[in-house]
Amino acid sequence: MNEKELLCRMALPLLPGIGLVGARHLIQAAGSATMLFEHARELPALLPGVTPKVATAFQHTEVFRLCEAELSFAQKHQIQCLTEDDEAYPSRLRECPDAPLVLFYKGSANLNSRHILSIVGTRNATDYGKGLCQRFMQELSALIPDVLIVSGLAYGIDIHAHREALTHGFDTVGVLAHGLDRIYPAVHRRTATEMLTQGGLLTEFMSGTNPDRQNFVKRNRIVAGISDATLVVESGPKGGSLITAEIAESYQRDCFAFPGRVGDTYSTGCNLLIQKNRAALIQSAEDVVKAMNWDHVPVSPQVVQRQLFPELTPEEEQVITHLQKHPDGIQINTLVVESNIAINRMTSLLFNLEMKGVVRALAGGVYKLA
Repeated sequence: MNEKELLCRMALPLLPGIGLVGARHLIQAAGSATMLFEHARELPALLPGVTPKVATAFQHTEVFRLCEAELSFAQKHQIQCLTEDDEAYPSRLRECPDAPLVLFYKGSANLNSRHILSIVGTRNATDYGKGLCQRFMQELSALIPDVLIVSGLAYGIDIHAHREALTHGFDTVGVLAHGLDRIYPAVHRRTATEMLTQGGLLTEFMSGTNPDRQNFVKRNRIVAGISDATLVVESGPKGGSLITAEIAESYQRDCFAFPGRVGDTYSTGCNLLIQKNRAALIQSAEDVVKAMNWDHVPVSPQVVQRQLFPELTPEEEQVITHLQKHPDGIQINTLVVESNIAINRMTSLLFNLEMKGVVRALAGGVYKLA
């Protein structure tokens, strides 16, 4: 993407009265952010639904100075500015309706790793929760050593998940509620620095942004959207981890929770998620691996003869080619990443293939050749 379009995408959500959702709709209608700024005065005539009031928002050109300064900051500190058009932008997140227009990323991990798991929980982690993190990572490393672990670098379960991931050889990414000019809380700086070479730091916020309360909820949607599934380790009856689980559910992602002892404050949230069927009960890493169908090693694909399915479209054949690599099935989010086909289009293709008797749906959003 050229620098002008990048600056326009950075600036658009900052305009008064536009916001992220409005910015996404405008870009979809216009085709590019650059076109919106270059033809601001004519927008009411060019785009249905755009009012003169919206058009006047583009007069606030001072936002460009902020974006130009941010771009200079990013270049100076080797920070990637990722848009949805970039291959490195998280494909899973791209399919979420409120995905950021621009992400700022510094690190070494692949944000489109084959397996991604978000781990969240209370900031008041107990010895029970810390022990669960340690045991889970140890078990997972023996089963699926290439999982990317995502969390929020916060106190409690988040930081323990990051540290145990590092200890057991996993890449781990921290999603921040502020810009990359700081680390909050500051006591986690050493871990954050280590993560730069074994994971990374990711945010949608520009430098100078404070870790304000509302930013943590925005951060949580990225934690939920970037991964295949979310695991809640410990949680009280309210809190950010339950919000993350709720968002994951809205994105049609899997959610898991460790049960806790009845009456323990920081097991209440997990137990409620399980009780209300909003999270699957797990007791080990193996439970997650099996539920996500991650426990099968891909084998060499076998050729499917075109003449067996003469009615297949080129897109359907592309899907089948990827399914051949996973004879025991593949989770739909992983299939989206591998094929680079949008989730809504993938859902339609899989439905058509089911109707043709070529593909069979399994539990947990897993599909395999019939």
